[in-house]
Amino acid sequence: MAELMMFRRDANGQGIELSGSTVALEVELQRRVEAGLEQMLGIRFVASEYATGPWHRGRIDTLGLDENGRPVVIGFKKGSDSGVLSQAVSYLSWLRSAQHEFEALVGKVLGSEAAESIDWRRPRVVCLAAGFSHHDRVAVQRLPERIDLVRYRVFEGGLLSLLLVYSSPGPSGAASSRRTWERETAVDSSTALPVAPSPSGVGLVPECLRDLYAELDDALTSWGEVEVAPLRHYIAYRRLVNVASVIFRPKHEAILVYLRLDPDSVVLEEGFTRDMRGIGHLGTGDLEVRLASAADLEKAAPLIRRAFEAA
Repeated sequence: MAELMMFRRDANGQGIELSGSTVALEVELQRRVEAGLEQMLGIRFVASEYATGPWHRGRIDTLGLDENGRPVVIGFKKGSDSGVLSQAVSYLSWLRSAQHEFEALVGKVLGSEAAESIDWRRPRVVCLAAGFSHHDRVAVQRLPERIDLVRYRVFEGGLLSLLLVYSSPGPSGAASSRRTWERETAVDSSTALPVAPSPSGVGLVPECLRDLYAELDDALTSWGEVEVAPLRHYIAYRRLVNVASVIFRPKHEAILVYLRLDPDSVVLEEGFTRDMRGIGHLGTGDLEVRLASAADLEKAAPLIRRAFEAA
């Protein structure tokens, strides 16, 4: 299993490895993650210790809505305990049976717009624990759900590290809910085209952009473990959070890429890069990069690298 090593520099400039540990109380881990949920995992907080009623007989550690509009069940264990996986998947069954209840809860906490845009096709489970066994990872591969196994460690100085151990993609074509279907059938094809998770998708990527997207897809997936998630309006390239969002603009023969990168750290160039903070747009990411040619993609390569190195 991958180990995260952390070092600090002493007075002589030498690197000293910090010793990681686990939390004393499970609730300590839960509260720390909930406090920075959106920054750490790209998930907006909805509820904590949410009671599932007499049939499911339990309390969900944390409920959230991720940056792609998908419902999320989060489970915490301070140690290495396979129970976090089975418990979280069990609560996911409650989530699927309580769509209207969850929508009402999201509407109350995040507003009606967030509630109406929930994507029920691929709900997620995120399990955070000190470690996961080989059997946990095998079980995740056999389950039909989207599941992230995230390992944590705490270090001196109040540092908390999260490491994505394994991510199961879940179903690719699960049926959407009534509300999702209604939204999809009302989408204007000029602004939101169907897309494929790779350039080989027959007829899904606009013909005029297929070659450019093939090169972009290679550039975005060359940084180790990267999930490619085709959504209704864009393709998300993600690790624990979205790193890049890709949107097609065939009328302009261009591809827009939104990167999780601080625009203040970039010298903006008109017609190529744009600061999107405070500007509503599809996808996630504060820096817009416009690609209309292979030369544009080559120029964008350092920005893509920076976004993935920071993720």
